[in-house]
Amino acid sequence: MQPMSQLRSRTVVLATRDIDTDQIIPARFLTATSRAGFGAQLFYDLRFNKDGSPNVEFALNQPGADGCEVLVAGNNFGCGSSREHAVWALLDYGIRAVISTGIADIFRNNGLKNGLLPIVVDAETHQWLLQHPGTEVAIDVARATLQFAGDRCVEFPIDQFARYCLLEGIDQLGFLRQRLPDIELYERHRTWTP
Repeated sequence: MQPMSQLRSRTVVLATRDIDTDQIIPARFLTATSRAGFGAQLFYDLRFNKDGSPNVEFALNQPGADGCEVLVAGNNFGCGSSREHAVWALLDYGIRAVISTGIADIFRNNGLKNGLLPIVVDAETHQWLLQHPGTEVAIDVARATLQFAGDRCVEFPIDQFARYCLLEGIDQLGFLRQRLPDIELYERHRTWTP
């Protein structure tokens, strides 16, 4: 996981509501044993036509979508099954943050544990971002702020532990490994009683 303190990117907009994890990464692609490579199948049934050609109507295939690291999504993004592969696919494709008015709880937790920042914003901010694809946004993880359209700035909720892990570029296991000397010291001095 790479540390994320600040992120500046243009947005790509996928306004559809209720995008579930099977739409993000279809189940037939869940045969890999590594996280790498899932980006090629991201939104596969939406990005590509039945003959395998790109669907020119799909948001990620639009001119200007290349290189965007922030996805502005419709409400209830990431609903459905709890597949972690959906987060892996977004990250492998290059998406580092998802902005919406509602992000499914399990998807949000999987995102935070893997270095994808889920940002929930108010309806007015969301509507403005939906209507302005390609907007340059600046995300400050430490301050939990999203800045856009020059001077517009909104705060977003983020758990303190998740924020720490994102800033450090670690997951929960990495957090524990940082404290390994303290854990070992505790174990050495602990007395075991039957």
